[in-house]
Amino acid sequence: MPLPPLVEPAAELTKEEVARYSRHLIIPDVGVDGQKRLKNAKVLVVGAGGLGSPALLYLAAAGVGTLGIVEFDVVDESNLQRQVLHGQSDVGRPKAESARDAVAEINPFVKVNLHQLRLDSSNALDVFADYDLILDGTDNFATRYLVNDAAVLLGKPYVWGSIFRFEGQASVFWAEHGPQYRDLYPEPPPPGMVPSCAEGGVLGVLCASIGSIMVTEAIKLITGIGETLLGRLMVYDALEMTYRTIKIRKDPNADKITELIDYEAFCGVVSDDARSAAAGHTITPLELKQKIDAGENFVLVDVREPHEYEIVKIPGSVLIPKDKILSGEALSELPQDRPVVLHCKSGARSAEALAALHQAGFRDAVHVGGGVLAWAREVDPSLPTY
Repeated sequence: MPLPPLVEPAAELTKEEVARYSRHLIIPDVGVDGQKRLKNAKVLVVGAGGLGSPALLYLAAAGVGTLGIVEFDVVDESNLQRQVLHGQSDVGRPKAESARDAVAEINPFVKVNLHQLRLDSSNALDVFADYDLILDGTDNFATRYLVNDAAVLLGKPYVWGSIFRFEGQASVFWAEHGPQYRDLYPEPPPPGMVPSCAEGGVLGVLCASIGSIMVTEAIKLITGIGETLLGRLMVYDALEMTYRTIKIRKDPNADKITELIDYEAFCGVVSDDARSAAAGHTITPLELKQKIDAGENFVLVDVREPHEYEIVKIPGSVLIPKDKILSGEALSELPQDRPVVLHCKSGARSAEALAALHQAGFRDAVHVGGGVLAWAREVDPSLPTY
């Protein structure tokens, strides 16, 4: 349904702004009035990573007057394959500062507010309060539910996007006028069920496809033009080059959101079984190195996927993907007369596999905290990371 413009127009456009935004001004649906609304808009982008990168660049280029950036991470070389805000010289810099400089280079007329913090229940409402619109470019369910609930409590619309491998999704949520994120995902998936981009990968250019759709929706909301994705989920398949939309209906029986909660606990980032199994059964990479150097008789099992094993591996490890352990298919491959040591990329998947082994009777099994990334960092820095 058509929505009224989200933002009142600014008083005027300067001569320089008219020259800069001339290709907008000659579009009848945008025009001077629409550009003034963009100038007056305050948009908060949560995350300056894969989706936040193209979103911030195009919001700045479009002339959004104030941009807020929520980001606490630093630029890593593995980001550069898709996070086009940042360059080689930014590796090691705070992402928020790198993003600010990139926005200034695109459009010096844009004011940038940096929120260099980890968004959580204690600060989200204060951060969101001064903005008209939120763009959610995060990559985990806990933060997505947090963004949704804070937006609902403040009555603010937000644009959401998600990417994984070759598929992307986008929608608009605004509880006052239509569905919210909880109408699409009433409950978070079980821990470990949905791999992150760090585990499953993402085609770099997919970020641009979904990020540009998110900015398109933001511009439409700010200026009041067109039909937004409110009430619809847009699904893009890059391999098939198809777009399809799915209707999202508001749940009339959904519980009313009255406060922010502990979203890490709500989403169960690591299952209770995995947390319990890891307690007292976690070793460090240095302890693993000591076991190897001492010639201890144990089997080291890598529970990642085959394509990850090809990238980097701990010497002497054997590959048994996590799902084969969880299903019980691989239990016969494990020795009964030797201790089992599990590891994955960072420790989460191996903890889930460890819980399954304990339940199957391998009570002495342990896993390596931090996984192969910690091994490369603490034991063998010559190994690549991903």
